[in-house]
Amino acid sequence: MTPAQIAVAIETPRGALVDACLARGLLVFAVNPKQLDRFRDRHTVAGAKDDRRDASVLADSLRTDPGAFQAVRQEDPVVVQLRELSHAEDDLDAEFRRLANQLRSQVYRVSPDLLTLCPGADEPWFWALLQTAPTPAGQRRLTRARLDHLLRAHRIRRWRGADVLARLQAASFPHAPGVVEAVEAQIRLILPRLEVVQAQRLTCGRQLEQLLQQLRERARDEDERGEHRDIAILESLPGVGRKVAVTMLAEAAAPLAHRDYDRLRAHVGTAPVTSASGKRRVVSRRRACNRRLRWAAYHWGRTSLQRDPASAAYYRELRARGHRHGRAAECRRSLVTDSHGHAAPEHAL
Repeated sequence: MTPAQIAVAIETPRGALVDACLARGLLVFAVNPKQLDRFRDRHTVAGAKDDRRDASVLADSLRTDPGAFQAVRQEDPVVVQLRELSHAEDDLDAEFRRLANQLRSQVYRVSPDLLTLCPGADEPWFWALLQTAPTPAGQRRLTRARLDHLLRAHRIRRWRGADVLARLQAASFPHAPGVVEAVEAQIRLILPRLEVVQAQRLTCGRQLEQLLQQLRERARDEDERGEHRDIAILESLPGVGRKVAVTMLAEAAAPLAHRDYDRLRAHVGTAPVTSASGKRRVVSRRRACNRRLRWAAYHWGRTSLQRDPASAAYYRELRARGHRHGRAAECRRSLVTDSHGHAAPEHAL
């Protein structure tokens, strides 16, 4: 028996074991855990579960129902890097927001007026200001010339040194003994971590842009038969920026490559779920989907409504019919194109 005649069923579509099997020429099929749970009911209804039984159920299901599964294929190395870096960027964004909220909370305790300059406490120039003078007493000692220099160094034009100085010298309410010192210590601990996370976010963004550029410059393969590349199609659509393009390419590479729009809609979560029995028919929102793709599709649609007149007009039409904002935003025209670059049918995503 050759390796190509051996089929392996596994619950995850990627990992070291999957890579090893593919490298040796075995056929690998990823079985959704929910599918496995349903197939398990064919063997026992008692709800018993163990690894040996699951292995037997996976093998038997792959033998009897091969059409229910899709073979796992070796992924493009650039797509693998895009996925890992995009996940890292999401983690860094969450960490950045957490630290910025902590900083904002500390500043609010002693200098709430200062937050009118930077409500989110998430800008480098604001960190530099706090690094120079983290307490109200130190802030009142700053001069206009020093503030002007700080704003020029960070290219901030929406504020002038006089405006910042007026807020720094505003009367502050009294604090309990030790509060200012505690806040100063907290701020000095948070600021270096914020700067490190911000630098990592910028580095991650540059690396993602370099990977996208590799996809743009890649020579056309013979297998593409003259079709447009996925990156070219995505970036030609209104509302698609770097983050949306990276997420779509990283999380939905296979459906995009095969122009399988029904599968893509299911992954994104915009394909409705129909439950029909007798005279009863209910169409509901799909809950089982890729959360990162759903996030990308939401922001994709939101931005396309702002920049694409056709999408905005269609959105208003759906709202006039009585659709809510979420449903109208999801039912957008021309958000996916076919293999020849033409717009897909209405409600593509």
